[in-house]
Amino acid sequence: MKKSILTGAFALSAASALILTGCASDGGASAEGDNLDNGDRKDVTIAVFNGWDEGVAASELWNAILTEKGYDVELEYADVAPVYQGLTDDDYDVVLDTWLPITHADYMDEYGDELNDLGAWNDDAALTIAVNADAPIDSLDELAANADLFDNRLVGIEPGSGLNGVTTDTVIPTYGLEDMEYLTSSTPAMLAELKAATDAGENIAVTLWSPHWAYDAFPIKNLEDPEGTLGDAESIHTVGGKSFPENFPTLSGWLSDFKMDTEKLSSLENAMFNENDTDDYGPIVEQWIADNQEYVDSLTS
Repeated sequence: MKKSILTGAFALSAASALILTGCASDGGASAEGDNLDNGDRKDVTIAVFNGWDEGVAASELWNAILTEKGYDVELEYADVAPVYQGLTDDDYDVVLDTWLPITHADYMDEYGDELNDLGAWNDDAALTIAVNADAPIDSLDELAANADLFDNRLVGIEPGSGLNGVTTDTVIPTYGLEDMEYLTSSTPAMLAELKAATDAGENIAVTLWSPHWAYDAFPIKNLEDPEGTLGDAESIHTVGGKSFPENFPTLSGWLSDFKMDTEKLSSLENAMFNENDTDDYGPIVEQWIADNQEYVDSLTS
């Protein structure tokens, strides 16, 4: 994966815009009507990958922050591939869930020259193959020989996901898993199977990633990857669309400085997805913000 790094020209432009507009502005409509007093366009569309909970959590957090500051925020859920195409056409303004340098390599190789990488906000992301904690194996190189103990199945997520690509192209051929049934459907379907199997005390193997609330919710462990097929830990980046720096000079600065460690991210994910049984995330996020007010205030200071 080639990282798309902000050019010096953009960095200077964004810095100048922040000085002129005041990066601590709470917004408020400008005389032009469509822009806020901080120079940003008022309407902002955040793309959210279907089924990627860390992206949902970060997007809902910024939705709450920006709404409070006067932005009109729209979260649009979509599959991975259409998002990157849409960013190049400014159909979406920004996505907060690009994994580099492996998972979304193909998309950034194809579209990255027209996009704006605002940097990493979390550096502990990793693709994994997980099994129930009491499974009789500990490594991927043991899975083929013990496939029958897992009902000869490996449960995956969305077919268009980067994790699916890595699993299909690298993990399966490297560890000789071609005879296992590799099921791809959706992240919710995978999690439902994971819950059912662990509740029943049965063996199961799934494709997963960290950080994810599943590690708190279910008794599971990662299989070791001695051949390194899943890569090293990755970083989660914010990627702006084609015109993002020009349309959002202040928000570009905020998102370039955005950092969220795994502990904070996991606590937000747990509150939203593990301890909450609805998809009405607004009140949950508001409470999390209240409990982490100093941190949240620092994101736009």
